Amino acid sequence: MLGGAATAAVMLFKSSYGKMIQAAIPESVLQSADPTKTIGPPPGEIGTRSAFEHVVKKTSDISSRTPLQDLYGVITPSDLHYERHHAGVPVIDPHKYELLIHGMVNKPMVFTLADLKRFPSVSRICFLECSGNFRNSKETLTPQEICGLTSQSEWTGVMLSTLFREVGVQPKASWFLAEGGDAAIMTRSIPVKKAWDDAMIVYAQNGEAIRPEQGYPVRLLLPGWEGNTSVKWLRRLELSDQPYMTREETSKYTYAVKDSIRQFSFEMDARSIITFPAFPQQVAKGWIEIRGIAWSGWGKIVKVEISTDAGKTWQAARLQEPVLDKAHTGFRYLWQWNGDTTEIMSRAIDETGYTQPTLQQLVNARGTDMGGYHMNPITAWVIQRDGKVLFKPEKWK
Repeated sequence: MLGGAATAAVMLFKSSYGKMIQAAIPESVLQSADPTKTIGPPPGEIGTRSAFEHVVKKTSDISSRTPLQDLYGVITPSDLHYERHHAGVPVIDPHKYELLIHGMVNKPMVFTLADLKRFPSVSRICFLECSGNFRNSKETLTPQEICGLTSQSEWTGVMLSTLFREVGVQPKASWFLAEGGDAAIMTRSIPVKKAWDDAMIVYAQNGEAIRPEQGYPVRLLLPGWEGNTSVKWLRRLELSDQPYMTREETSKYTYAVKDSIRQFSFEMDARSIITFPAFPQQVAKGWIEIRGIAWSGWGKIVKVEISTDAGKTWQAARLQEPVLDKAHTGFRYLWQWNGDTTEIMSRAIDETGYTQPTLQQLVNARGTDMGGYHMNPITAWVIQRDGKVLFKPEKWK
């Protein structure tokens, strides 16, 4: 039986650099090594996932979706953060990066990346979500396919209000234009009041520089607001006393609400989804921990309710602390399944009192011509007698 020192020597020998000290290890020690233990490569410069883990995003030519059903906790690994592009990912040299702030300001200024990093830094955890984050077409959809265009990170940067004080925003300025450095030159009109509230200019994500797909080297972050307002590869902010009516603010992004048209729809309403059990999982009769995430662009989630009888009755789920403002919140509910076919679903309630609606309630409020944006309906999973789980698509009347 090997002692601790001998075992350590064998492990070192079997690594890629073990050959350098092979002569120092007795042959008897090498021959008596524990055959049940395998030795992997030495530490590398960049850590990798286990070869046994296969977690991937579902991609298209313009987007990729976070595998919500495969994640643990509420922080999305940076390489699994959802993506939405309008013209690919630009390559920007951080040493040449500049952010121009001008328009209705007293002192127009250009900030380099080094300039931004010299200001007091702030970190916060919050979600991002694409306004088109909903699919409802077939039973064989995963949580990733239904609403995988949402992710959550810890973001680090400087408060936009700090920069606005630096340039001296004029009192009559009520809007600003955020312009990206991608080939599409993505632009959005943003109310100045959001800048004074919680808007950030961020350069780091989950402890490292923002990934290129997320806006490297700098992006705008507007917590709780639809994803494309948090303009990536940010290069220019222009202050004005009126919105700029950009391409993204035309009829493409409007929808009817009780006979009126909302030209600007920023906040993402409260939403939740069960990530286990969900398609394509299969469960067994007995105790099941129903798990999922809930979030709201209006503030904190205060309650998540679970129904295990197709919406006839609702029970409160347990929320994972800490419950953060405008952030994904994990929830759990322990349930004993009796083996009969049933439907399970969740609904979120935020601190404003807003309750996540059914799809039919959304239709009643907005009409059938909703355009596919800002859809946050309660979603249901059907558990069959054999334990197979299917998504329940709905058609509105």
